[in-house]
Amino acid sequence: MVWEVPYFPAYYFPLEDVSEEVLIRGNLTKHSPSRGDAALATVRVGEREAVDAAQIYDTSPIEELTGHVRFEFDAMDAWFEEDEEIFVHPRDPGVRVDILASSRHVRIEVDGVTVADSVRPRLLFETGLPTRYYLPKTDVRLDLLEPSDTVTHCPYKGTAGYHSVRIGDELHWDLVWGYDTPLPESQKIIGLVAFLNEKVDVYVDGVLQDRPKSKFG
Repeated sequence: MVWEVPYFPAYYFPLEDVSEEVLIRGNLTKHSPSRGDAALATVRVGEREAVDAAQIYDTSPIEELTGHVRFEFDAMDAWFEEDEEIFVHPRDPGVRVDILASSRHVRIEVDGVTVADSVRPRLLFETGLPTRYYLPKTDVRLDLLEPSDTVTHCPYKGTAGYHSVRIGDELHWDLVWGYDTPLPESQKIIGLVAFLNEKVDVYVDGVLQDRPKSKFG
């Protein structure tokens, strides 16, 4: 497991653990300033193939990567950790997601208009991200929400659908999301929705919260 970017890892496999028959080396290479030059290979299984989806490091400035191969996550049909399928990217063993039921009073405003008001939030704590307040839809002004085509995928929570918020003539894009079929470890937020703290005003027990800074806004 190698952290190529700060947010999530990638799997590298010893070449001796990969069948030579599935790796068809080409003439192209891919350069990384830190990892060196990798030979690109097509992954072929039966009649299926993923072109240039494997990076083979016969040598590398990082000794631990020498003799290893990296597969493009999205180019494979599926990935499994033990017998459980994983999504988006390998799960970071340093990331934890906790979901707690709460009786705090959470109110959400957009442009001064209250769009949600609940005393039944579920607080989601995810390593490296702001606390997210997931609210029952019955506590949300659904008449102000408009469906969005945006869909995102999280390896810890699942696939999220989005809504935008319309206040008067202005549409605030993708401020709201929810998981209708979350992954097993995140079942506590099934059917609830959260607002992007970075772009809305969140009041908790009457106190306006500072807008957090994150990679999302």
